[in-house]
Amino acid sequence: MIRSFIFSDGKLVGSDLEREALRLVRADKGLLLWVDLDQPTDEEWKFVLESVFQFHPLAIEDCVAPNSLPKVEDYEDYLFIVTHAVDFTRTDKFNTTELDLFLGRDYLVTFHREPLRSVTTLVDRMLKAAGVGPRGPDRIAHTLLDLLIDNYAPVLDELRTELEELEEHVLARDSTRQTLVTELLHVRGDFTRLRTIVRPQRDVIERLARGDSKLIRAKLLPYFRDLRDNLARLEDTAASYHERLMMAFDIYLNKAAFEANEGIKFLTAITAVTIPVMVIGTWYGQNFKNMPELEHGYPWALGCTIVTTILMVIYLRKKKWF
Repeated sequence: MIRSFIFSDGKLVGSDLEREALRLVRADKGLLLWVDLDQPTDEEWKFVLESVFQFHPLAIEDCVAPNSLPKVEDYEDYLFIVTHAVDFTRTDKFNTTELDLFLGRDYLVTFHREPLRSVTTLVDRMLKAAGVGPRGPDRIAHTLLDLLIDNYAPVLDELRTELEELEEHVLARDSTRQTLVTELLHVRGDFTRLRTIVRPQRDVIERLARGDSKLIRAKLLPYFRDLRDNLARLEDTAASYHERLMMAFDIYLNKAAFEANEGIKFLTAITAVTIPVMVIGTWYGQNFKNMPELEHGYPWALGCTIVTTILMVIYLRKKKWF
């Protein structure tokens, strides 16, 4: 789907234009144009990216192909920015969605394969706003990135909740080992994906905040620095949660080792208790030609077995092996 919004002097003057009208608006340098490609077909993105805006083939290739890491590339007339939004799907599974931006002097083109809350929120604001709207594409880009980063917080809270539940399961006596290992690996994978996204995205915002590109106006640099600081706090929080997860994993390993040692100790204690029986029984189980004690030895052997077994049990209980 192709959505378009046209601004003149900060006011929304048109939206969702026909394709030929979109070409005319693109040629008018006095208007600000935002085109959003939401789950576009191949024919739609080729029309916008290749025909209307004529972006570099390498930028188009990077846009339509999935990129695992955020990045920013300067093509002189425009910036190509790859970012990632995070969310939990309906099945409570951590998910990421790529958002690509082409930031020019008087236009912004966004591309995403899945619906994004940040884009939907901004569209609703623009359609309902009665005041002055954005006067530059960098303002629209900043607002999109700001909304995208704000959505990181609830995802981080959800991961923290999972971490706290996991910590409780680690300390619980009746926790199922196989289920616990699966949960540990699942949460660790989520935190790893989040950290591999936040850090490069912070580097992207850092580059925009430095003012290296003329496409970012100087008055907006403080706003991009604020985004960088927000990402830095998110990165520190994610790192602390990851350390807690590793501590929970260490506790789990120590607990598993302790339980294994307790089992070995119990089996060793059972073996030790049976030693007197085995020694005396083995002695009388031998085939001697002459064994004088056989006439009156059975009561003594039985008594000796019982006494030595009791003494062994008392000794092991003092050593707290039972």
